[in-house]
Amino acid sequence: MDRLWSPWRYQYIQRASPDDDCIFCSKSREDSDAENYIVYRAEFNFVLLNLYPYTSGHLMIAPYEHVATLEDAAPGTLAEMMRLTQAAERHLRAVYRPDGVNIGMNIGAAAGAGVTGHIHMHALPRWVGDANFMTTACETRVLPEDLDVTYARLRKTFAQP
Repeated sequence: MDRLWSPWRYQYIQRASPDDDCIFCSKSREDSDAENYIVYRAEFNFVLLNLYPYTSGHLMIAPYEHVATLEDAAPGTLAEMMRLTQAAERHLRAVYRPDGVNIGMNIGAAAGAGVTGHIHMHALPRWVGDANFMTTACETRVLPEDLDVTYARLRKTFAQP
């Protein structure tokens, strides 16, 4: 079995401590959507950019409610999360024209969750050639777009019906 290491993720995980306030809860409470890269707010969930993206356009859909598992989430929250995931796929395809889209979530530390106590769905565009030597050999991601540009592009498309 081949293994592809992702040490850039450790930078994020290392900064979080068990005593820290949940990043999703704190961001959702603040009235600073642009600073927190929140591109859209719905009734039960919000959509925001990943600060440590695997690629430009890496979105996350998180509930306002602090829940650690799908089992603990309210039915309305889950239904809206899937509608927002569908919208994220549509908007990512419109803005970035990717060859594919990764969608998924990691629940619990053993599954790779960087925020273990608050579920969130990832949606990110992917291209056939986006795994290159920089990631594989140099442990570096090349992101062709600044987060502020990504935020402006996706906030604009989420604002459209």
